[in-house]
Amino acid sequence: MKINMEETLRYLGCQGHTDDPELRKTIQECTEELLQEVTPRCLYQQVAVHFTGNGQLDLDDISVVSQDLSKHLAGCDRAFLFAATLGARVDICLQRCAVSSMSRAVVMQACAASLIESWCDENEPPLSNSAAQEGLYLRPRFSPGYGDFSIEHQNDLLTRLDCPRRLGLTMTSSFMLVPSKSVTAVIGLTKEKQSCHINRCMDCRAENCPFRKGEPS
Repeated sequence: MKINMEETLRYLGCQGHTDDPELRKTIQECTEELLQEVTPRCLYQQVAVHFTGNGQLDLDDISVVSQDLSKHLAGCDRAFLFAATLGARVDICLQRCAVSSMSRAVVMQACAASLIESWCDENEPPLSNSAAQEGLYLRPRFSPGYGDFSIEHQNDLLTRLDCPRRLGLTMTSSFMLVPSKSVTAVIGLTKEKQSCHINRCMDCRAENCPFRKGEPS
């Protein structure tokens, strides 16, 4: 994993204010500290996609009602279920930082958020290469909680991928992932060649979101 300074600044809401040397130094220090603690792991599994109409679809035996996910996977008859985590030691590091310095803890949280995205991106090329052997291309990651794709489906992905046993990745009663710097997602496989989506937001209706990335160039 590599530090993405601009990505971390985006998480801090600092777009257009990126020349603060002290902030950049703190981001570098926090990232280096986190990289000493990460135990990154990931899992994925290919499933069949069946559309049953009215925004309903099946990912093998996982039934989902979501207009947004149905639209996102339109044209896909297969998808990857995907999970990734930075590990439990990162949460301990974040908690330790919050006790000693809240201002630094905010930066540390942004660095950790950027690192989990970086880890997910690093794990997509093998998926892309596997898909390419079948003449297929990846759609962007689409996670439970995006749009009307219920966050309750977090449990379906964790169970199907056997994440508690294989990754030590579980969730709370409110469907939050533990360790916190983790991701679950559905990645569609399509015959339609698309522009590279890594480091881009997936299609999202929240046009005023402060974390929304710029349009592809």
